[in-house]
Amino acid sequence: MKVTSIKTHKITTEDKDLFKILDRYLPKLSEKSVVAVTSKIISICEGRVKPIEKTNRQQLVEDEAELFISPSENPFGVTLSIKNGTFIASAGIDESNGNGLYVLWPSHPQKWADKIREYLTQKFEIKHVGVIITDSKTTPLRYGVTGVAIAHSGFKALNSYIGKEDIFGKKMRVEQLNVMDSLATASVAVMGEGSEQTPLAVIEDVPFVDFQDRNPKQEELDSLKTTLDKDIYTPLLKSKLWKKGKGSS
Repeated sequence: MKVTSIKTHKITTEDKDLFKILDRYLPKLSEKSVVAVTSKIISICEGRVKPIEKTNRQQLVEDEAELFISPSENPFGVTLSIKNGTFIASAGIDESNGNGLYVLWPSHPQKWADKIREYLTQKFEIKHVGVIITDSKTTPLRYGVTGVAIAHSGFKALNSYIGKEDIFGKKMRVEQLNVMDSLATASVAVMGEGSEQTPLAVIEDVPFVDFQDRNPKQEELDSLKTTLDKDIYTPLLKSKLWKKGKGSS
């Protein structure tokens, strides 16, 4: 697998058209490439920002989150939350590289992933191209962040090993590889978290990716997520510390 980050100008609220940014900076794509786009530049382009000085950050988090745990329960004062079915800090709201603004998640990440895929297939006259919208997340009991895909298009997000045999002939019962998050982790590692100014990446040579020449179907998207009652972390996720936010998935 080869991941190449792409440097751009500083994306600000002066940028209104994401596709102009893609036109300016993306190289010619080959068949079966995956393009990673940070959620932050999508949000900036669509105006999903709030001025820091005029905004109550905690209220904003609670308005965006589906569920949240009060920051007073956290030794770092961070609001743990669930947003769009994803366990994420502060409902994905961030101020780094925001130039005095809080940057929220895109309003409809999946629609963006689908539109970008359709645009790239037409622009480069290719049939198979994957798209992931990325952000970074924390992991319990680990310092540091890794990548997460908040939307994808153009490939199967899960590679299932259920029913297949391991090297000793034992059939696997539950194993599935999360392809979209694996690609997001690799691309976020290369794009960086600070002043790198590389909000795009192209991923090539990915034989483990099962490409599709279409957007994902709703049943495929539904199969990516489980519920609070049917997760290996259910005892944690069902904690009485959770409060209901105003956001919706």
